[in-house]
Amino acid sequence: MNNPDIKLRTITMCRTGVSNAEVARRLGVPKGTVGYWKFQDRARHPDLYPPAGAKCPICLGTGPTDRPYSYLLGQYLGDGHIIAKPRQHTLSITCCDDYPVIMDDTQRAMVRVLPGANTTRVRRTGCTDVKSYSAHWTCLFPQHGPGMKHTREIELADWQSEIVESHPWEFIRGLIHSDGCRITNWTEKVIAGERKRYEYTRYFFSNVSSDIRGLYCWALDLVGVEWRYANWRNISVAKKNSIALMDLHVGPKF
Repeated sequence: MNNPDIKLRTITMCRTGVSNAEVARRLGVPKGTVGYWKFQDRARHPDLYPPAGAKCPICLGTGPTDRPYSYLLGQYLGDGHIIAKPRQHTLSITCCDDYPVIMDDTQRAMVRVLPGANTTRVRRTGCTDVKSYSAHWTCLFPQHGPGMKHTREIELADWQSEIVESHPWEFIRGLIHSDGCRITNWTEKVIAGERKRYEYTRYFFSNVSSDIRGLYCWALDLVGVEWRYANWRNISVAKKNSIALMDLHVGPKF
Protein backbone atom coordinates (compact mmCIF):
# COMPACT_ATOMS: atom_id res chain seq x y z
CA MET A 1 0.00 0.00 0.00
CA ASN A 2 1.50 3.34 -1.08
CA ASN A 3 -0.89 6.10 -0.05
CA PRO A 4 0.87 8.99 1.74
CA ASP A 5 -2.38 10.37 3.20
CA ILE A 6 -3.43 7.02 4.69
CA LYS A 7 0.09 6.45 6.01
CA LEU A 8 0.13 9.88 7.68
CA ARG A 9 -3.28 9.28 9.29
CA THR A 10 -2.13 5.87 10.47
CA ILE A 11 1.02 7.24 12.08
CA THR A 12 -0.90 10.12 13.67
CA MET A 13 -3.35 7.73 15.32
CA CYS A 14 -0.55 5.39 16.44
CA ARG A 15 1.25 8.30 18.12
CA THR A 16 -1.86 9.02 20.23
CA GLY A 17 -1.89 5.47 21.56
CA VAL A 18 -4.65 3.96 19.42
CA SER A 19 -4.11 0.22 19.10
CA ASN A 20 -2.93 -1.30 15.80
CA ALA A 21 -6.15 -3.30 15.47
CA GLU A 22 -8.30 -0.19 15.97
CA VAL A 23 -6.28 1.82 13.43
CA ALA A 24 -6.60 -1.02 10.92
CA ARG A 25 -10.36 -1.24 11.46
CA ARG A 26 -11.00 2.49 11.19
CA LEU A 27 -8.77 3.18 8.17
CA GLY A 28 -9.13 -0.11 6.30
CA VAL A 29 -5.38 -0.78 6.44
CA PRO A 30 -4.02 -4.33 7.01
CA LYS A 31 -3.00 -4.78 10.63
CA GLY A 32 0.48 -5.94 9.56
CA THR A 33 0.97 -2.76 7.54
CA VAL A 34 -0.05 -0.63 10.52
CA GLY A 35 2.49 -2.47 12.68
CA TYR A 36 5.27 -2.01 10.12
CA TRP A 37 4.63 1.72 9.65
CA LYS A 38 4.43 2.17 13.42
CA PHE A 39 7.69 0.28 13.93
CA GLN A 40 9.48 2.47 11.36
CA ASP A 41 8.09 5.72 12.77
CA ARG A 42 8.74 4.85 16.42
CA ALA A 43 12.36 3.96 15.56
CA ARG A 44 12.80 7.49 14.10
CA HIS A 45 10.67 9.38 16.68
CA PRO A 46 10.55 7.41 19.95
CA ASP A 47 9.75 10.56 21.96
CA LEU A 48 6.43 10.94 20.12
CA TYR A 49 5.07 7.63 21.44
CA PRO A 50 3.71 6.83 24.91
CA PRO A 51 6.02 4.57 26.91
CA ALA A 52 5.44 0.83 26.70
CA GLY A 53 3.22 -0.37 29.51
CA ALA A 54 0.88 1.86 31.46
CA LYS A 55 2.64 4.01 34.07
CA CYS A 56 0.16 4.66 36.86
CA PRO A 57 0.70 8.15 38.33
CA ILE A 58 -1.00 7.10 41.57
CA CYS A 59 1.25 4.07 42.09
CA LEU A 60 4.31 6.14 41.12
CA GLY A 61 3.27 8.92 43.49
CA THR A 62 3.49 11.58 40.79
CA GLY A 63 -0.21 12.39 40.41
CA PRO A 64 -2.12 12.48 37.08
CA THR A 65 -1.84 15.25 34.51
CA ASP A 66 -4.25 17.75 36.00
CA ARG A 67 -6.18 19.25 33.08
CA PRO A 68 -6.88 16.01 31.12
CA TYR A 69 -7.70 14.20 34.36
CA SER A 70 -10.23 16.81 35.45
CA TYR A 71 -12.01 16.46 32.09
CA LEU A 72 -11.89 12.66 32.18
CA LEU A 73 -13.19 12.62 35.75
CA GLY A 74 -16.26 14.56 34.60
CA GLN A 75 -16.77 12.14 31.72
CA TYR A 76 -16.38 9.12 34.03
CA LEU A 77 -18.88 10.42 36.58
CA GLY A 78 -21.37 11.11 33.79
CA ASP A 79 -21.31 8.25 31.30
CA GLY A 80 -18.36 6.12 32.39
CA HIS A 81 -17.87 2.86 34.21
CA ILE A 82 -15.08 0.41 34.98
CA ILE A 83 -15.28 -3.34 34.47
CA ALA A 84 -12.88 -4.81 37.00
CA LYS A 85 -11.24 -8.18 36.34
CA PRO A 86 -8.44 -9.87 38.32
CA ARG A 87 -5.57 -8.82 36.04
CA GLN A 88 -6.99 -6.01 33.91
CA HIS A 89 -9.70 -3.39 34.21
CA THR A 90 -11.58 -1.65 31.40
CA LEU A 91 -12.53 2.01 31.60
CA SER A 92 -15.46 2.59 29.24
CA ILE A 93 -17.06 5.94 28.45
CA THR A 94 -20.10 6.02 26.20
CA CYS A 95 -20.13 8.83 23.62
CA CYS A 96 -22.97 9.78 21.28
CA ASP A 97 -22.05 9.30 17.62
CA ASP A 98 -23.42 12.78 16.87
CA TYR A 99 -20.39 14.31 18.64
CA PRO A 100 -17.17 12.92 17.10
CA VAL A 101 -15.05 15.75 18.54
CA ILE A 102 -16.09 14.78 22.07
CA MET A 103 -15.22 11.18 21.24
CA ASP A 104 -11.73 12.26 20.15
CA ASP A 105 -11.30 14.45 23.25
CA THR A 106 -12.28 11.53 25.49
CA GLN A 107 -9.81 9.11 23.91
CA ARG A 108 -7.07 11.74 23.95
CA ALA A 109 -7.67 12.37 27.66
CA MET A 110 -7.43 8.63 28.40
CA VAL A 111 -4.07 8.45 26.63
CA ARG A 112 -2.70 11.48 28.48
CA VAL A 113 -3.95 10.41 31.90
CA LEU A 114 -2.61 6.84 31.65
CA PRO A 115 0.14 6.73 28.98
CA GLY A 116 0.81 3.27 27.60
CA ALA A 117 -2.68 1.86 28.21
CA ASN A 118 -4.30 0.56 25.02
CA THR A 119 -7.42 2.38 23.87
CA THR A 120 -10.08 1.38 21.38
CA ARG A 121 -13.63 2.17 20.28
CA VAL A 122 -16.57 -0.23 20.20
CA ARG A 123 -19.59 0.79 18.13
CA ARG A 124 -23.09 0.36 19.47
CA THR A 125 -26.45 1.57 18.17
CA GLY A 126 -26.28 5.36 18.08
CA CYS A 127 -23.22 5.56 20.30
CA THR A 128 -19.65 4.37 20.73
CA ASP A 129 -17.88 3.09 23.82
CA VAL A 130 -14.39 4.58 24.12
CA LYS A 131 -12.40 2.00 26.09
CA SER A 132 -9.00 1.81 27.75
CA TYR A 133 -7.46 -1.28 29.31
CA SER A 134 -5.30 -1.23 32.42
CA ALA A 135 -5.31 -2.64 35.96
CA HIS A 136 -4.67 0.91 37.18
CA TRP A 137 -7.95 2.60 36.25
CA THR A 138 -9.36 1.83 39.70
CA CYS A 139 -6.35 3.65 41.18
CA LEU A 140 -7.31 6.73 39.20
CA PHE A 141 -11.05 6.47 39.86
CA PRO A 142 -11.54 5.28 43.45
CA GLN A 143 -15.27 5.96 43.02
CA HIS A 144 -15.51 2.57 41.29
CA GLY A 145 -17.63 0.04 43.13
CA PRO A 146 -20.42 -2.52 42.72
CA GLY A 147 -23.69 -1.42 41.17
CA MET A 148 -24.77 1.81 39.51
CA LYS A 149 -23.12 5.05 40.63
CA HIS A 150 -26.40 6.53 41.86
CA THR A 151 -26.89 3.60 44.26
CA ARG A 152 -23.73 4.33 46.26
CA GLU A 153 -21.98 7.32 47.78
CA ILE A 154 -19.81 9.30 45.36
CA GLU A 155 -17.17 11.41 47.06
CA LEU A 156 -13.92 12.80 45.66
CA ALA A 157 -10.60 11.96 47.27
CA ASP A 158 -8.61 14.96 48.51
CA TRP A 159 -6.21 14.80 45.55
CA GLN A 160 -9.15 14.71 43.12
CA SER A 161 -10.73 17.75 44.76
CA GLU A 162 -7.45 19.63 44.44
CA ILE A 163 -7.31 18.87 40.71
CA VAL A 164 -10.91 20.01 40.17
CA GLU A 165 -10.28 23.19 42.17
CA SER A 166 -7.27 23.90 39.92
CA HIS A 167 -9.14 23.08 36.69
CA PRO A 168 -12.89 23.43 37.38
CA TRP A 169 -13.82 24.27 33.79
CA GLU A 170 -12.35 21.01 32.48
CA PHE A 171 -14.42 19.11 35.05
CA ILE A 172 -17.57 21.03 34.10
CA ARG A 173 -16.88 20.44 30.41
CA GLY A 174 -16.50 16.70 31.01
CA LEU A 175 -19.81 16.56 32.88
CA ILE A 176 -21.64 18.57 30.21
CA HIS A 177 -20.12 16.44 27.44
CA SER A 178 -21.44 13.31 29.15
CA ASP A 179 -24.74 14.20 30.83
CA GLY A 180 -25.41 17.77 29.77
CA CYS A 181 -26.56 19.86 26.83
CA ARG A 182 -26.75 23.39 25.50
CA ILE A 183 -30.16 24.26 24.06
CA THR A 184 -31.90 27.30 22.61
CA ASN A 185 -35.37 28.00 23.96
CA TRP A 186 -37.78 30.51 22.48
CA THR A 187 -40.86 32.44 23.46
CA GLU A 188 -43.18 34.99 21.91
CA LYS A 189 -44.18 38.35 23.34
CA VAL A 190 -46.63 40.96 22.10
CA ILE A 191 -45.01 44.40 22.15
CA ALA A 192 -46.90 47.45 20.85
CA GLY A 193 -49.39 45.10 19.22
CA GLU A 194 -46.68 43.17 17.37
CA ARG A 195 -45.84 39.56 18.21
CA LYS A 196 -42.08 38.99 18.40
CA ARG A 197 -40.06 35.84 18.86
CA TYR A 198 -37.23 35.79 21.41
CA GLU A 199 -34.59 33.10 21.73
CA TYR A 200 -32.42 32.40 24.76
CA THR A 201 -29.77 29.83 25.58
CA ARG A 202 -29.76 27.39 28.49
CA TYR A 203 -27.41 24.73 29.76
CA PHE A 204 -28.84 21.63 31.40
CA PHE A 205 -27.11 18.89 33.38
CA SER A 206 -29.07 15.79 34.31
CA ASN A 207 -27.96 12.95 36.59
CA VAL A 208 -29.88 10.70 38.97
CA SER A 209 -27.04 10.72 41.53
CA SER A 210 -27.49 13.50 44.07
CA ASP A 211 -23.76 13.30 44.87
CA ILE A 212 -22.76 13.85 41.23
CA ARG A 213 -25.24 16.70 40.86
CA GLY A 214 -23.73 18.20 44.00
CA LEU A 215 -20.21 17.99 42.56
CA TYR A 216 -21.41 19.75 39.39
CA CYS A 217 -22.99 22.56 41.42
CA TRP A 218 -19.85 22.84 43.55
CA ALA A 219 -17.73 23.27 40.41
CA LEU A 220 -20.15 25.91 39.05
CA ASP A 221 -19.82 27.81 42.33
CA LEU A 222 -16.03 27.71 41.97
CA VAL A 223 -16.21 29.62 38.66
CA GLY A 224 -19.05 31.97 39.60
CA VAL A 225 -21.81 30.44 37.46
CA GLU A 226 -25.35 30.87 38.78
CA TRP A 227 -27.52 27.74 38.66
CA ARG A 228 -30.85 26.42 39.87
CA TYR A 229 -32.74 23.13 39.93
CA ALA A 230 -35.22 22.84 37.05
CA ASN A 231 -36.51 19.68 38.74
CA TRP A 232 -35.08 17.05 41.09
CA ARG A 233 -32.56 15.69 38.54
CA ASN A 234 -31.98 18.63 36.16
CA ILE A 235 -29.76 21.62 36.90
CA SER A 236 -30.25 24.70 34.74
CA VAL A 237 -27.95 27.60 33.93
CA ALA A 238 -29.93 30.43 32.35
CA LYS A 239 -28.67 33.81 33.61
CA LYS A 240 -27.10 35.91 30.85
CA ASN A 241 -23.70 36.40 32.48
CA SER A 242 -23.47 32.75 33.43
CA ILE A 243 -24.37 31.66 29.90
CA ALA A 244 -21.59 33.89 28.59
CA LEU A 245 -19.10 32.12 30.89
CA MET A 246 -20.36 28.68 29.89
CA ASP A 247 -20.16 29.57 26.20
CA LEU A 248 -16.61 30.80 26.65
CA HIS A 249 -15.34 27.65 28.42
CA VAL A 250 -17.75 24.88 27.33
CA GLY A 251 -19.85 25.82 24.31
CA PRO A 252 -21.96 23.59 22.06
CA LYS A 253 -21.26 19.88 21.76
CA PHE A 254 -19.61 18.64 18.55
